[in-house]
Amino acid sequence: MLQRPIYCAGSTPAVRYAAELLVQRGVPIAHTLGEETGCLLLDVPSFDPSGAIRGGGRLEDLLRELPDDAVIAGGNLNHPLLEGLPLLDLLRDETYLAKNAAITAQCTLQIAASLLPVTLEEAPTLILGWGRIGKCLAQLLKGLGTGVTVAARNPAHRAMLLALGYGAGEARELDLAPFRLIVNTVPLPLLTTEQLERCPRAVKLDLASRRGLPGTDAVWARGLPGIHAPESSGALIADTLLRLGKEAEK
Repeated sequence: MLQRPIYCAGSTPAVRYAAELLVQRGVPIAHTLGEETGCLLLDVPSFDPSGAIRGGGRLEDLLRELPDDAVIAGGNLNHPLLEGLPLLDLLRDETYLAKNAAITAQCTLQIAASLLPVTLEEAPTLILGWGRIGKCLAQLLKGLGTGVTVAARNPAHRAMLLALGYGAGEARELDLAPFRLIVNTVPLPLLTTEQLERCPRAVKLDLASRRGLPGTDAVWARGLPGIHAPESSGALIADTLLRLGKEAEK
């Protein structure tokens, strides 16, 4: 795959930077689609909720110009037109997901710091969810001296959180009044509107792919790496493509 040119169809700064890095590392880049194209690189994630390519264009037109053995690279490549085609889905790669979560957590701190009237150390924080992003974010905040509580549904997770020095509880049983920062990472409504009304001074950030925080004062902050750290995100995309491409050739 990496011996033949990659055509970058992505429109985001992150993917464009990934293409620059690939050139620097000796990967040929195609400026037009054709029979020599070995890989079509889309944005990560690649499609909007309607199934259209992010950034515009028609998937049918792109596929028509590609050879049958060309690899489609991107994220969430569960599109009906891609069924049966060779795919490299970065959002199914555990290493990519873990590193992307770490970048997301750092971007979250940047946004939170810009919105809070106090320092992060002085902002008791509630994190909803103990997945990849929740873990990375809790660790960063704890390192800054922030008091961190995590809402987790799994009793085993709550027990481990307490053992690690975090606060823990079930979301709907928590008193939200002390928190100055609430960060949701779960695409489900874990908190009620009534609960959130008890902490009007809290900055509320929703990182989930689907809104999980009710109310109009929550900032829906999706896709942070590509927006706030496009070079870091692009480097991760390039590194992952190189790694997955080499693994596929073995």
